[in-house]
Amino acid sequence: MGRTSRKRRSSLATRMTIASAALLLGGGGLIAVNVYASAHEDPTQDQGQTQGQEQQAPQQQVMTIDCPDVGNALPDVPGGARGQVDGELATLDSQITEAYQRLASNRDAAAQDPGFVQNSILGPLKDKRGAVLGRIGEDIRRSGGSPPQQLDGMAACTGRAPDQPAQQPSQQPSQQPGNSASPSASSPPSQPSTGGGTGNGPAASDFVDIRSVRPDVRAPRNQRAASRGTFTTSCGRNANGKFNPDNVIVAPGVSNGAHHMHDYVGNQATDAFASDDDLANGRTSCRNQGDKSTYYWPVLRLQNGKNEADANAPGGGQDKNTGEIQTPSSVTLKFDGNATSKVVAMPRFLRIITGDAKAFTNGDANANASWSCTGFENRQLKDKYPICPRGSKVVRTFRFQSCWDGTNTDSANHRTHVAFEDPRTGACPAGFKAIPQLVQRIVYAVPPGPGFAVDSFPEQLHKPITDHGDFINVFDDKLMQRVASCINRGQNCT
Repeated sequence: MGRTSRKRRSSLATRMTIASAALLLGGGGLIAVNVYASAHEDPTQDQGQTQGQEQQAPQQQVMTIDCPDVGNALPDVPGGARGQVDGELATLDSQITEAYQRLASNRDAAAQDPGFVQNSILGPLKDKRGAVLGRIGEDIRRSGGSPPQQLDGMAACTGRAPDQPAQQPSQQPSQQPGNSASPSASSPPSQPSTGGGTGNGPAASDFVDIRSVRPDVRAPRNQRAASRGTFTTSCGRNANGKFNPDNVIVAPGVSNGAHHMHDYVGNQATDAFASDDDLANGRTSCRNQGDKSTYYWPVLRLQNGKNEADANAPGGGQDKNTGEIQTPSSVTLKFDGNATSKVVAMPRFLRIITGDAKAFTNGDANANASWSCTGFENRQLKDKYPICPRGSKVVRTFRFQSCWDGTNTDSANHRTHVAFEDPRTGACPAGFKAIPQLVQRIVYAVPPGPGFAVDSFPEQLHKPITDHGDFINVFDDKLMQRVASCINRGQNCT
């Protein structure tokens, strides 16, 4: 069923958890703010009690604010409530963005008053989120559904110190990629840096020499019934410069719903307001005009102090994304088969998101970043950017979910209608069908060493683990049948 274009009020929004006292003082020192005050403490307590608690707990740097990801907690939303819930989720994002900007604008107050973050940032944010969560619950009930029991408890956000791991909320579905990437060699906790002049990353410890990483790529062995073919579609490398900070999958109808800039290849009609009909009638950069699919991912920028035209725009400088956007030197879009079975054709307008744009605060349950270098692609990094030797290029690889529930082209949390194959056997989970697996390989010629980063939500500090890719299948039905047949016959087609 096609989407309609819901032109909602633009929401300055993002699930951004606040890159707070990653804020740098003029002399380069980090602001130290006390994180003893949890989101559950009473901000109205008297000053004497506050001072006593301050003496009991050492001051730590608040690097970011960690807010529960409400979208991931909503796997089932009645169809009649989807539009309203999408809008409320965007409002939650907007609230976090505004809180982040408030903290960034008041770094001196945060440094001088240990209670400032709790009383002026976290407390009011909790109240605002609580009101939105109440509306989400009511929207779901009015449409005949039952909101998750934990929804009311997701209003509070917490300040997170640099050495604290991301929380792994129990309500988040765990999707383990089949061959995504392994954590890189250990390194010190990441400290905020002045990357791109924004003061919110990346840090030097977010980079690792690819030559220090052990080979780690393993693929399931093909079984007798495996589908061994491939289909490659050529859609360019966005040399025409189609960018926007929208995300029509996660935030349809919301301008700047991503709060970071996306590269687009394929469908040229893609923006926040594009309906299925708009995509079906849009132009495509793909050589085969039967492929009007949309492929998009966060842009990669050089953190060199030079500004793009979006330096003061939403998704760009307003959202702490600055530096020169890099056009990929090559983009390869290939569809693979399954190690245990034949594949079925993807349904038209199937939507797939791989990876998690908020993995730095959410944890790695849905992360699927893969970073490497040409000549070293048997070594994949999940939570680090690669430092490539001279003559080698940076490579981003996205292996998308390749198992489909057989019914839905999307789901409320944009995850549960698709799944990864078993990383050992390659088999799909029970009840799921194998579909052609999209593998995106994006290559960049950037100077060796640290100095680049992907765009991200501000609170995610440009961490490499937040890398992600988005895909909407707009192959015409005849061509998609050819894709599946080619893969099942073991041929390599274009």
